[in-house]
Amino acid sequence: MNKKSNSVNSARRSLLSTAGLTLIATLGGLLGMAHAQDAWPNKTIRLVVPFTPGGVTDTSGRLIAEYLGKRLGQPIIVDNKPGASGNIGTSLVKTAVPDGYTLVLGFDGTMVINPHVFAKTPFDTTTDFAPVGKIGDAILILVANPEVPVKSLSDVIALSKAQQGGLSFGTSGTGGTPHIAGELLKARTNANLTHVPYKGGGQAMTDVLGGTIPLVYTAVAGAYGHVQSGKLRAIAVSSARRATALPDVPTFIESGVPDFVVNSWVGILAPAKTPAAIVTRLNTELNAVLNDATVREKLRLMGIEATPGSAEQFNSEIKRDLARYGQVVKSAGIRIE
Repeated sequence: MNKKSNSVNSARRSLLSTAGLTLIATLGGLLGMAHAQDAWPNKTIRLVVPFTPGGVTDTSGRLIAEYLGKRLGQPIIVDNKPGASGNIGTSLVKTAVPDGYTLVLGFDGTMVINPHVFAKTPFDTTTDFAPVGKIGDAILILVANPEVPVKSLSDVIALSKAQQGGLSFGTSGTGGTPHIAGELLKARTNANLTHVPYKGGGQAMTDVLGGTIPLVYTAVAGAYGHVQSGKLRAIAVSSARRATALPDVPTFIESGVPDFVVNSWVGILAPAKTPAAIVTRLNTELNAVLNDATVREKLRLMGIEATPGSAEQFNSEIKRDLARYGQVVKSAGIRIE
């Protein structure tokens, strides 16, 4: 009996010892993870920009990386990974370790339009990423060659319906936000507009300046100097309010198209499952950067209006744009194989 009792007691002690070690190991691991998050960041952060250097998306990303890195106390290195309208670089971040050290510069064309226009997109915008925050809105503008007899949006619509073949509008390419905006404008006003895609905004701008095409839908940054010099005539901007850089140019809403707001936004996202504490810290510091007067002015000169806000707000906007742009893409039959 005593032998059996001793055996049972020994087994219990062994079980308790094992359980205790397991608990200690688990607590140690949790404490280690918590400490790692508390210590974040303690090394260089990589910001993947899924486009070539030099464009507005790239330059805005570099500006934010510089100032955000200063606030976090660690450098943020911009890593350009262009290809497939942003799909290649964005998909790289999808598979990165979700530890806060790899981020992606999200562009609306890539995040909410590509999933509809490409036959296959290598990521799911809503499940593969954790939105950190929106940097700002690049306001879009419709401009005309001065030789075209239009001064307002109503003139553009009337001329497109009266002129045989309608009016052509150029953009930086098929499936981009300006293209989507033009198709939405066409649907909302019944204007007879025909899209002319270019391989970049520069060539589209050259052709409208030369009179090869009558209209171009583009970002304010690309048209600002030409509008100021009188080489192009501004028709309207598709933001909720007038652009601070061009205060005399009306919005499409003021021009008679209710609720017509189409901006090209840029923001920061992390891989899905990035710890909430890290996302919150990133959002807090990003908003501090966006509220800096120097940064706001530098973004404004790029044609971007800073839009500090919560990660939840950014996530809601992403989902909203995914839904509404999907309808436009389907209606217009836009497709990239």
